[in-house]
Amino acid sequence: MNAATEPVPPPPAADGAQLVIDALRLNGLDTIYGLPGIPITDLMRRAQGAGIRVLSFRHEQSAGYAASIAGFLTRKPGVCLTVSAPGFLNGLNALAHATVNCFPMILISGSSEREVVDLQQGAYEELDQLAIAKPVAKAAFRVLHAEDIGTGVARAIRAAVSGRPGGVYLDLPAKLFTETLDAGAAERSLIKVVDPAPRQHPDQEAVERALGLLRGAKRPLIVLGKGAAYAQADADIRALVERTGIPYLPMSMAKGLLPDTHEQCAAAARSYVLPAADVVMLVGARLNWLLSHGKGQTWGGRGPKESGGQRFIQIDISPQEPDSNVRIDAPVVGDIGSCVAALLAGTGAGWKKPAAEWTDAIGQQKAANVARMAERLAKSPSPMSFHSALAVVRDIVKANPDAMLVNEGANALDFTRSIVDVYKPRRRLDVGTWGIMGVGMGYSVAAAVVTGQPVIAIEGDSAFGFSGMEVETICRYRLPVCVVVMNNNGVYRGTDVNPTESTDPAPTVFVRNARYDRIIEAFGGVGAHATTPLELRAAMEEALRSRKPTLINAVIDETAGTESGRIRSLNPTANRK
Repeated sequence: MNAATEPVPPPPAADGAQLVIDALRLNGLDTIYGLPGIPITDLMRRAQGAGIRVLSFRHEQSAGYAASIAGFLTRKPGVCLTVSAPGFLNGLNALAHATVNCFPMILISGSSEREVVDLQQGAYEELDQLAIAKPVAKAAFRVLHAEDIGTGVARAIRAAVSGRPGGVYLDLPAKLFTETLDAGAAERSLIKVVDPAPRQHPDQEAVERALGLLRGAKRPLIVLGKGAAYAQADADIRALVERTGIPYLPMSMAKGLLPDTHEQCAAAARSYVLPAADVVMLVGARLNWLLSHGKGQTWGGRGPKESGGQRFIQIDISPQEPDSNVRIDAPVVGDIGSCVAALLAGTGAGWKKPAAEWTDAIGQQKAANVARMAERLAKSPSPMSFHSALAVVRDIVKANPDAMLVNEGANALDFTRSIVDVYKPRRRLDVGTWGIMGVGMGYSVAAAVVTGQPVIAIEGDSAFGFSGMEVETICRYRLPVCVVVMNNNGVYRGTDVNPTESTDPAPTVFVRNARYDRIIEAFGGVGAHATTPLELRAAMEEALRSRKPTLINAVIDETAGTESGRIRSLNPTANRK
């Protein structure tokens, strides 16, 4: 056969799976958290082969939590990839969690073919996933044609990070992965997103109004929320706090924006400063349940619906946030970095710092509370209390300020938040606005992957149960994670009793004296059993030194802990006891 009659080879082509990979890589999304299965297994294999880091979990919910916190840490959407229907539903909780907490995340799920789903003909894992995702996502999109994959990914990225960040759902029906485009059309279909989260500068009149309130305040207070931590405007936030001299209260994930040991930190006097302040400036913090909605006794009000008469300044990127619960006298709308920079520019050399009467009163309250806490931390009961165990954790974190601290539980969460100081921004990751259980192991994986730093995960034994199988994931990827399970034999505590003659345990009681440390040993990790502070300290120090996956079973007095932790007021049953 001569050259004139030889068949012409077909032009190179790209299928839908390759377009997904190329769209992610084009936009700098280089990590996928997920779980393989129909119809995405080959997509995960090929993504790994293309240089994207693919971390495969044991449950989609943990993968989703990992993606959500990766978004918080990087300000780029964390990507979670799941199979259809059940896998999608497993990831849905994490998607909602990302939306509520304002973490940028994209949940990408394979799905059944539209024509079969819409006629309800019984496709494999048939489910109208887009309709289900919409109520809990910031945005939700479905791509039906390969040439629209680039647009779908671009829209998902922009929706996830622009304005107030959140969780976005992207639905990819299975047949999309095998559709092909010629190489030229494939390249033209991709979109590199330009400036997906543009700066939103505040109105200067709003800035002056806020500065005027601060100037006239006798007892001002700054409340830093996780939105302030997400903004990564650390230097300006610190400069604003220090230049104005205003005491500040960090919410849990804002701890470390300034060291918790900073002289202006009022965390140890929280119950004093909230009702006593006359002007409160909220920086990336919402007046939701975590701040008692700005009302009631927490804020000096006489009843649950009455405010304490404070005047509020609120810095938020959403113009709809002010007045959600109480009147906001000076809303400043814009991205946190731009707003703080504008306020900082207005606090020149003539700025008058708060009167010593206010700062000295806070100092006295702090000193008294710190002294009381020191007495409790100095005790060493047997078995350990939360205080004696967390005194060790506090020292370990102080000696390793770059380590990531992950925290979840009820009492384990509350005590850790108040005992363990944080020294650098975005080093504390916890349950956030929803107070959700099960984030710990997914967070730990993402924190280790994103930062390269060792991770200390302080887990209640109940909280650990939601995602404990992910210790295999931690071992498989050889991540420097040290998990400390605060084991007091149950939910809140291990002392409840079944009031009937049944041999069933009470619903809040677990197997007594469980050895959680042996779970990680099954996967080649290091297990340790600690019954004293000395044993706990030795095990944690070795884990950080070796950087080996480690789980420490920290035996806590089963009578320790309170019903519902520090949100007892939200539990009607607990209030009747």
